[in-house]
Amino acid sequence: MKSYPVRPFFAPSLYAALVWLGAGALTAEAQDFADMNIMELLNEPVTSVSKKESPFEESAAAIFVINQEDIRRSGLTSLPELFRLVPGANVARVHSNEWAVSVRGFNDQYANKLLVLIDGRSVYSPMFGGVYWNAQDMILEDLDRIEVIRGPGATLWGANAVNGVVNITSKSAKETQGALITSSYGTEDERPMAGVRYGGQIAPNIYYRTYVKTFDRRGFEDNHSGDDSDAWDMTRVGSRVDWETASFTTLTLQAEYYQGTVGEHFDGVTLTPPFQTHQNVEHDNFGGNVIARLSHYFSPDSQLTIQAYYDRYHQGDGDIAETRNTFDLEVQHNFALGDYNNIVWGVGSRYTEDRLTPTFYLTFDPETDQEQFYSAFVQDEITLVPKRLKLTLGSKFEHGEEAGFTVQPSARLAWTPTPRQTVWTAVSRAVRVPARYDRDARLNTAAFQAPGDPPVLIALISEDNVDPETLNAFEAGYRFNKDNRLSFDLTAFYNQYDGILAYVPGTPFFENTPAPAHLVIPLYFQNALSGDTYGTEVAVRWRVTEWWKLIAGYSWLHMRLHPQETPEGQNSQHQYQLRSYFDLPHNFQLNAAAYYVGSTSTPLKAATVPLDSILRVDVGLTWRPRPGIELGIWGQNLLEPSQSEFGSFKKNTLSEIPRSYSARVIWEF
Repeated sequence: MKSYPVRPFFAPSLYAALVWLGAGALTAEAQDFADMNIMELLNEPVTSVSKKESPFEESAAAIFVINQEDIRRSGLTSLPELFRLVPGANVARVHSNEWAVSVRGFNDQYANKLLVLIDGRSVYSPMFGGVYWNAQDMILEDLDRIEVIRGPGATLWGANAVNGVVNITSKSAKETQGALITSSYGTEDERPMAGVRYGGQIAPNIYYRTYVKTFDRRGFEDNHSGDDSDAWDMTRVGSRVDWETASFTTLTLQAEYYQGTVGEHFDGVTLTPPFQTHQNVEHDNFGGNVIARLSHYFSPDSQLTIQAYYDRYHQGDGDIAETRNTFDLEVQHNFALGDYNNIVWGVGSRYTEDRLTPTFYLTFDPETDQEQFYSAFVQDEITLVPKRLKLTLGSKFEHGEEAGFTVQPSARLAWTPTPRQTVWTAVSRAVRVPARYDRDARLNTAAFQAPGDPPVLIALISEDNVDPETLNAFEAGYRFNKDNRLSFDLTAFYNQYDGILAYVPGTPFFENTPAPAHLVIPLYFQNALSGDTYGTEVAVRWRVTEWWKLIAGYSWLHMRLHPQETPEGQNSQHQYQLRSYFDLPHNFQLNAAAYYVGSTSTPLKAATVPLDSILRVDVGLTWRPRPGIELGIWGQNLLEPSQSEFGSFKKNTLSEIPRSYSARVIWEF
């Protein structure tokens, strides 16, 4: 039987990125990352490779660091947009409030091979896979770092960290003392975005901050009927408390709540002419979470961390709604064993339950579900030659009621022949656990009728016997810096995928309910495809002079799926980027960026359509009249009045991403 790649709803997508945002205060005493030389930047610690702080330049992984200076000077104001800065990341805006974000191919509106965490809390959706990006936000000035790893991270982070991991970490309350007011207004805004944060001290060594952020965005237009009905607004409030005791123990408590409305255009299905309904729907979304984290340092080489969180959200999508509760507990311990072994290990448990509202378009059986996951991991960083050669071995072990028992090992070798060079290689295995949609859903996607015949309904039907998708990944990289002014990072990879979910034609059957009686042509989800991808990624940072810095990136990707030959599809083979940071007299800064994405195709509800290559240019001018105040103006997507970047399986039109202008003010005191 012929099999077909999964459409965007269920298509295996990429596992995306680990970016690092450094702290960057606007006060005169704060050190800008722009003022750091390349060696200082490379020595900044990262945590996503080993779940403990380790030097960036020694990491045996394809890690890209976006620091606070990059965020501020990019002019980008949302988390998914920031990933445009990462070579090898695939970022496409679907419409005003949705994005397709992945790494190393398989891009999709619900890219399901990228694990994203915010302060240790997973925001990967067990419903469809992927991330509800319109529910993820924060005051960007309070970010400490975003670490983006391209490639498997399953040994430490577990299932669904297949093509990448994004680990977003906010600053401690101690680092955000005082007041911050930030606001921006532009052509995409119905009213100004506003964010307010205040940090103070409750008692000696007990610090807090509280914040609120709100925005109201206009909707876009589509390429057919005009208004895309995708306006959205959101208000988010939260607080964080950090307590540093005298006994080398830290306690962090944080909580947030958000609420807003999200609009979208949706094409439904009926069994009577014209067999399709055009709806403009508006979802009242809300959610919140509470996180507690306790860390104790036994010695500089030994630390115990216990983290627990509760997360609840209500998310509308198309004509359905999902309500989910998640409880998570993780214990982690790292310690040195002698002079040559550094071990990190941990155990965890996660319980999640959902309630779904069925419609004729999309139903789930059962409508409510619960699942418990258990996990354990261990990793040993072995020093073979001091300051020269390190071997890292480890594995993650997980058990879930639906996925069964999985093992996800890795081996990484890093050779540092000189303090300015690192050569590394890695072999890893990762799995993607089938989401609720992959095993319990039925999607009635289209209907038609020939004269004199009963209606015909095309239905995509999940089966509960699907297995996890698996990846065997092979990577190698070279990293160097020269004279503390130029850094170069090259990565090559080869990925082997097995058990990719696809839909396979089944035997037609008749249904009497709902009326009228109709013939169903089923397409069943099965682990029907295998394939491989390979490619390369390059990142360069060059401080040309003390007042001019260039950052460039390039990625190339080739994909093959079997048993049928599958084109590159929703993933461009070539992507380029070039960013320029130019410091002018009197505290002015001129910032510019160009992003090129080669031609692709995108699935819509009824067909897959080609997309031309895209060249996007952003330009911004900022001014710091005195310490603590920054003013900026921005123009984005300047070359075209509008252009389409990606489509949605829920409709037959493409949104037009417009040229936009905005102004921004940041005041810290």
